[in-house]
Amino acid sequence: MVQATGLTVLGATGSVGVSTLDVVARNPGRFEIVALTAHSDHEGLLAQCREHRPRYAVLVKDAAADQLEAALRREGLDTSVLRGEQALADVAAMPETDVIMAAIVGAAGLLPSLAAARAGKRILLANKEALVMSGAFFMQAVADSGGEIVPIDSEHNAIFQSLGGQRACRDRGVRRIILTASGGPLRERPAREFARVTPAEACNHPNWDMGAKISVDSATLMNKGLEVIEACWLFDVSPDQVEVVVHPQSLVHSMVEFEDGSVMAELGHADMRTPIAYGLGFPQRIESGLPPLDFCGLPPLTFEPVDTDKFPCLALGIRAARDGGRMPAVLNAANEVAVALFLDGAIGFDEIPGLIEATLANFEPGSDADIEAVLATDRRARELAKSAAQARKRRPA
Repeated sequence: MVQATGLTVLGATGSVGVSTLDVVARNPGRFEIVALTAHSDHEGLLAQCREHRPRYAVLVKDAAADQLEAALRREGLDTSVLRGEQALADVAAMPETDVIMAAIVGAAGLLPSLAAARAGKRILLANKEALVMSGAFFMQAVADSGGEIVPIDSEHNAIFQSLGGQRACRDRGVRRIILTASGGPLRERPAREFARVTPAEACNHPNWDMGAKISVDSATLMNKGLEVIEACWLFDVSPDQVEVVVHPQSLVHSMVEFEDGSVMAELGHADMRTPIAYGLGFPQRIESGLPPLDFCGLPPLTFEPVDTDKFPCLALGIRAARDGGRMPAVLNAANEVAVALFLDGAIGFDEIPGLIEATLANFEPGSDADIEAVLATDRRARELAKSAAQARKRRPA
């Protein structure tokens, strides 16, 4: 009998984490859940502990951890509760864990993902910020430890599959990587109306079911800017080899064009269980729970260029990719602050790109010396973004 794979899910109660556990449940006996983690959703984590019986459950917030611990004790479940940010890194590096699903959203996912990389784990990378913020350090840690990355973002997973389950583009005859974008919920909305866009409208994605932060990134197209940076690190290509096209149907998840003119593409439902199942089973294929595509019933597949005047966040992301060094980390930090302020009603949707650009203007391209310096850059960029937002508020109408 094949030994079960030890799996830890970082960000278990988020959309990717929930989909991961759905795929796990469809493949009984294949995986043993070592640890499940969340920020503060103790009720969601309790439900997952009941079903999946992990050895460990981690909550960052102490009060939430106390409530989970008490509930597990009442129900007689023997899952051990750990708490705090360091515990995330600890479970990511545990010897009994073979595979990490890195699905914590934003910069908070960097250190636990990096701990997994240093420990030589297979990392199913759904947290693009780990590479956006610290691509050089992250990729070096993977190389030094003998670890492995399988990208889970639907776009990068599609590229990985199109390359035959490999990441290296060098000496493979790759001309360019083509990232597809749905265009988001505001694709057909005139830019002059962006000042009136509400958080609910920005999060109302036409094709994908995602969390609020990622949904707003899709609405601004910043997600594509971040994905350009991630693709450069994952596949060892320059920003000029990565192109973004709008594909409203979200059926072609990305493409690779080769020097001979051939184009390899991955098609599938707009459902994260496909790339998740690919990553969990790699190099084998396992059940995802999705029905076959009905090709005769599909809508026409269309492609169109991106309007970066209307969606300047993509242009900012590409510029940060070209500048390199600390600039992608600054971009990410400013974007996280801007999106949080928009979701809180403190700034308008149309103010997001300006706030990011103002923050970028405070930094010079250049590389940080170590991961501590990266984190310091992240903190400073967040402070400057918040200050810029306050300054905008104080301006006379």
